[in-house]
Amino acid sequence: MLFRGQTLGKYKIISPLGSGGFGTVYLAQDTWIDKKVAIKVPHRQGLDFGELLREPRLLASVSHPNIVAIITAEKQDNVFFIVMEYVQGETLETIIEKGGALDVTRALDFTCQICNAVDHAHGQGVIHRDLRPANVLVTDNDMVKVADFGTSRFLEIAAHGTTVIGSPPYMAPEQFHGKAVFASDIYSLGVTMYQMLTGVLPYDAPAPSDLPKLMSGELVSPPRMKNPAIPKALSDVVMRAMAPEVTARYQRAADLLADVLAARVPAPPRRAPAAGVTAAGSRDDAHAIQTRLRAREAPAARFCWQCRKPLHARTDRCPFCGESQ
Repeated sequence: MLFRGQTLGKYKIISPLGSGGFGTVYLAQDTWIDKKVAIKVPHRQGLDFGELLREPRLLASVSHPNIVAIITAEKQDNVFFIVMEYVQGETLETIIEKGGALDVTRALDFTCQICNAVDHAHGQGVIHRDLRPANVLVTDNDMVKVADFGTSRFLEIAAHGTTVIGSPPYMAPEQFHGKAVFASDIYSLGVTMYQMLTGVLPYDAPAPSDLPKLMSGELVSPPRMKNPAIPKALSDVVMRAMAPEVTARYQRAADLLADVLAARVPAPPRRAPAAGVTAAGSRDDAHAIQTRLRAREAPAARFCWQCRKPLHARTDRCPFCGESQ
């Protein structure tokens, strides 16, 4: 436990931010460059962290606007800690606890941003293993930052494979057997979507006796049954993301994102073709409208003119270097 005013190298502790299964997070000041950062201190400090340093070095290279950046990992005064970007805002868990179900548009906006984060991390070979609303930070302008990518892997190594990693309500069936794969994160994202759209979890934390039902999908009912405002197409997307069999799930976050974007685009109203316009021409017009709408929902990638790092679609300031765009 660190205390206010304590220093670790160049970092001065300001206050605790929270604690989880891997460690405690503190708000700190980088006294060299006068910048606030978050530092995560693992609970277990009596280990040889030489091997563990490989993971933060990998994660430090995973740079994406929707992922909390890991800056470095250090050991000072016999304390091993990970230095991360400090994100000011609330967790998605807190937002749901305060207000219940999100409106569909906001829930889908958050889903798209989380999909972008997961797809990027998976492309770098990094599995989250504990994706849930408590690990999703939301800024004041509704930009999403997914935290703790890879830190569950630290815990798994530290536990020498004897501990099942994850939070039971969000864990895919295979994770209860200690087998986490990329599609396990998709399942957790499906549960998170379910909670955003309904305000509740699809089921309570499964007890050991519930595992056969979890494996067969008996514990889950479509989110549309709990919130009729959810379009059927979107309800189907959530259920596919939560398919108990790995092969029946979305295999990539990009595929889930594509179906979410399709669900957001309203089908154009059917009408009789105007004089001189063929039915095929009407279909082409409808397709063009949908294409334009989809392009509006998924704008082209933007990059900072100063540091050339990717930018969120709605930001006017680079989250990495702070330059106005």
